[in-house]
Amino acid sequence: MILKVNVPQLISSVLLPLGLFASACTSAPNNTLESGPWRGIIEVSGHEMPFNFTVSEEKGKQVAYLINGEEKILIDEITFDQDSVRLQMHIFDATLHAKVDKGKLKGRWERRDQAQPYSLPFSAEHGKTERFSAEPAKAAMDVTGKWEVQFQGEEGDNYPAIGEFTQNGNTLSGTFLTPTGDYRFLQGQVNGKNLSLSTFDGAHAYLFTAEPQQDGTLKGDFYVGIAGHETWTAKRNENFQLPSADTLTHLKPGYDKLSFSFPNLEGKQVSLEDPAFKGKPVVVQIFGSWCPNCMDETAFLAPWYAKNKNRGVEIIGLGYELSPEFEKAKARISKMKDRFDVDYTLLVAGTKDKELVAKSLPALSKVVSFPTTIFIDKKGKVRRIHTGFSGPGTGKYYEDFVKEFNTTIDELVAEK
Repeated sequence: MILKVNVPQLISSVLLPLGLFASACTSAPNNTLESGPWRGIIEVSGHEMPFNFTVSEEKGKQVAYLINGEEKILIDEITFDQDSVRLQMHIFDATLHAKVDKGKLKGRWERRDQAQPYSLPFSAEHGKTERFSAEPAKAAMDVTGKWEVQFQGEEGDNYPAIGEFTQNGNTLSGTFLTPTGDYRFLQGQVNGKNLSLSTFDGAHAYLFTAEPQQDGTLKGDFYVGIAGHETWTAKRNENFQLPSADTLTHLKPGYDKLSFSFPNLEGKQVSLEDPAFKGKPVVVQIFGSWCPNCMDETAFLAPWYAKNKNRGVEIIGLGYELSPEFEKAKARISKMKDRFDVDYTLLVAGTKDKELVAKSLPALSKVVSFPTTIFIDKKGKVRRIHTGFSGPGTGKYYEDFVKEFNTTIDELVAEK
């Protein structure tokens, strides 16, 4: 996802004037970015959050890849206007705008998929490959392993997480898993006694820092958005478990089926009662194009469906977007559909307010996370509701999800 329900984001409308980059923005032959590695910085909540990207040429045009550890996210919409460049961030309603000057970029990261869109200072330098320090001090600790984590917001709201880290010398990677999803691929380092991790998927810029305590625990900070800040503590605990993702959302008493009718991308109403879904196992995906965990789940579901649809299984994606206007929501969902080559049914279901989502699906007790995945049997009965998604950045947790998903589908397909 990652936009966690627990993460406070204090944002204000500090956008650049739209006219600054609203001109033709057509690519000019002499306007290019230097190929190779770049190191970017976004000022997140008053702190420098570094990230890495590369620029290359593919099929006659320049593209970039955001790099988070093993992950590479394609950025293939790069346009120029005189001495400025604009990079459209993947499927998200977010951009990097910058002036180009001798291997350096200086501008803003703009995010528009919020009730109050905002922008933050951005800069980048060509040829830099480090994430944090180019010459870190020898690591004074090794945090490899599983940690029991508690995040605490400034308003006193706490939530648990699992920290999974892998350290090799100064190099650090890993993620945090929460009851509602994960923080995807985190990349960083241990510099002396300082732990630093960051991730940037185009629409979500997260910075985690921590230091070891005398009792062997970790104590740190999490920065996001303009002024979002949480603290976190961690202790080693190989046996720590989060609440089961299958217990957080359930059907209300008296319900055993899900009922809805929403328009598809062509504006035609679609229901579970339609002949296309009758007598088949159906997976209902509650998602938003703005949600990074939903992006990860869609990246799994799209090829899975292509391989398995001939088994008589259907998937319906219910898209909940920022805008209540059909055409605007359709545009965001269509971009996700095209990017991930989604062949299953996608519907425009409403806005991303979780209370409104629950009202649009009255059989559900509540909706606490995007995505939420609902498994329906051949008789139309809800058999399982899975909250959140453990993406590929979580390693074995992702593998466990895939195994459980396939086991559930196999059982539903086999039933008479």
